[in-house]
Amino acid sequence: MKDGLMHLTFESAGHETKTFTKNIIKSDFTQKADIPEQVKTLFVPIGQDGVERSDAYTGEGLFFKLGSYNQTNGKDPSVNRVWCPGGETYGGDLQKQYKNGSYAEVWFKDASIEISDNAISNQGYFESNDGLSAKTVFPSEVIPAITKFKMLMGNGESVENLEKFENKDFFYSVIDGTRRWVVYKTPNSGVTSKNSSNTRTELHEKREWTPEEGGNLTGTCKVMHVSTSGDGRVAASYSTVVGQIHSGEGHENEPLKIFYKKFPGHEKGSVFWNYEINTAGSDNSDRWDYSIPVWGYDMSVTGSAKDNFPAEPNDGIMLGEEFSYEVNVFQGIMYLTFTSEAHETKTFTKNLLASEYATKDNIPQQVKNLFFPIGQDGVERKSAYSGEHGYFKQGAYNQTNGKDPSTNIVWCAGAETYDGDIQKQYDNGCFTEVWFRSTTVGPGVPNE
Repeated sequence: MKDGLMHLTFESAGHETKTFTKNIIKSDFTQKADIPEQVKTLFVPIGQDGVERSDAYTGEGLFFKLGSYNQTNGKDPSVNRVWCPGGETYGGDLQKQYKNGSYAEVWFKDASIEISDNAISNQGYFESNDGLSAKTVFPSEVIPAITKFKMLMGNGESVENLEKFENKDFFYSVIDGTRRWVVYKTPNSGVTSKNSSNTRTELHEKREWTPEEGGNLTGTCKVMHVSTSGDGRVAASYSTVVGQIHSGEGHENEPLKIFYKKFPGHEKGSVFWNYEINTAGSDNSDRWDYSIPVWGYDMSVTGSAKDNFPAEPNDGIMLGEEFSYEVNVFQGIMYLTFTSEAHETKTFTKNLLASEYATKDNIPQQVKNLFFPIGQDGVERKSAYSGEHGYFKQGAYNQTNGKDPSTNIVWCAGAETYDGDIQKQYDNGCFTEVWFRSTTVGPGVPNE
């Protein structure tokens, strides 16, 4: 349904695909003369011979339904030859109907629903129907795939079972118009994992898999806030990671981090993804990231001074603007797809089994400019992440911390943290907040 037109597509293996289009805001049937012969044959004999209003369904609030809506009832056909089939009902005894074939059964293997954020027909629905706006709806009820993860929140609390779990400071559901979202929120400073100085309210996949085994993660999200405090010279300032692949073995590096970053005063921010090398040898201190832009800039674009920022990206993503990503690892190859309405769809491919960066000569100029000055100039093992178990992560992994930029101009953002007081950080814009409305996770699939 778009712009008042209903587009239908039917497909089945071994059958011709059929498509249809119907205007539902302008009627074809406003006069008796417009009534099709089929209708005259079927409905006119039972007294159903009306005409339609000229604007059809214009302005009416509609909703989708899907499942099994049995049309074979027990009503007497003499009453209505169209809708009264006279099916056997055994006096309403369900078990007898099931035993004797008097039922309908439909199996679905896939379903999806997308509603435009511009839809207003149901605005206020949750406020006017049975107190649904006040009802607690757990994140796992909004996104069932959440139960396949555990979580670390911005206060350091680890949660193993996320079914019917929420925390109003970090992880909860909200209503935006007619749609529910799951909120991931975390401050610039709190309690985090042993291997990071950045706080997170982030899902951690329970299943682990090697690149050869593969995995698939999707997410539809919108970043609602990034820290307004930081240092413009620091690559990580004003950014958050909304999706990852994290290695659980070896150096435990990250073959994928999906970022959103927006400088203060800009309307549009950037989406980019980083590949972190799986460093050769035992020394992991010289590892580095290579950053690839999706919309807007890559990570290496920074300001010339603490409060000086580059020009706003022309093709960036605004706060509150929805975008989706798919991470599909199949037979060692990582396929990335990024989509957003009114933006060009972007796709990328990365081999996780054979390194591009096994010698110094292969290191990209971007890395030499960004990481060499801080002594991170390593090379990657030839087999990259081959054979290493990893897992997906998703949510809000705040990259804007309070560390001194003079110690690391890439990762130490110098942001305000109010001595770790989470409420003060929330009150003063020193946090990140990401909303997701859809997540799936599972095995990798052949890339189309």
